[in-house]
Amino acid sequence: MNCIAIDDEPIALGIIKKYCERMGDMSLETFTNPHLGLRRIIEEKPDIVFLDIEMNGMSGMELARQLPDSVCLIFTTAYADYALESYEVNAVDFLHKPFFYQRFVKAVDKARQWIKMRKVTTMAHRPERLITLKVEYKNVQVSVDNIVYIESMDNYVKLHLLDNSTLVSQISLKKMEELLPDKEFVRVHRSYLVAVTKIERYNKQSIKLMGIDEEIPVGRNYVTELGDLLKDGFDRLTASLSHPLRRK
Repeated sequence: MNCIAIDDEPIALGIIKKYCERMGDMSLETFTNPHLGLRRIIEEKPDIVFLDIEMNGMSGMELARQLPDSVCLIFTTAYADYALESYEVNAVDFLHKPFFYQRFVKAVDKARQWIKMRKVTTMAHRPERLITLKVEYKNVQVSVDNIVYIESMDNYVKLHLLDNSTLVSQISLKKMEELLPDKEFVRVHRSYLVAVTKIERYNKQSIKLMGIDEEIPVGRNYVTELGDLLKDGFDRLTASLSHPLRRK
């Protein structure tokens, strides 16, 4: 996940950076200047923003009200008095300094759930997009948004869907890729194509997908493509989708 932290105390930013590195699947940019940090958030639309409240130049509460609706907000502050006010701007958690790694992990887990719920809600309000595949000599319509990942089986593909069902169709993975919306599915292995919005976490070896227990392997030749797509395309894709929760 892509994250941005804004705090006018470099030591506090260093702690957050260390915790993100320890979690393994989180990249972090840090800013001591809230104006520069806000500009970067608007440009990049990260998954999570860690935000101090009492800062020189702009308060965290003022900045929070200018965040894009797609951003998941976690406050990190030494001032417990702001805890109630933080929920007025839809913060998912409030980390009271000093906080330890275990507490940080709980906050990030809350953020993951918020992001997952946002994806599901968004898909529920989006017009259904269908593709037609031949399944057992019949033409079957499949919703693009229900596809979690696609597995190659020689001249066939197996579609793994959100309801844990599968469909097998006589089509190559390359042809299947051409049928799907651009930038919404990514090839992560010679045998696997995954839906970008169903990715919960990833590293250079494997991917964890929404609702799937087993992890999908990442081929060495696809690591760079995967990282570039998730960095440049995933945030714009999810940020472009509407969401009913708006900051006041």
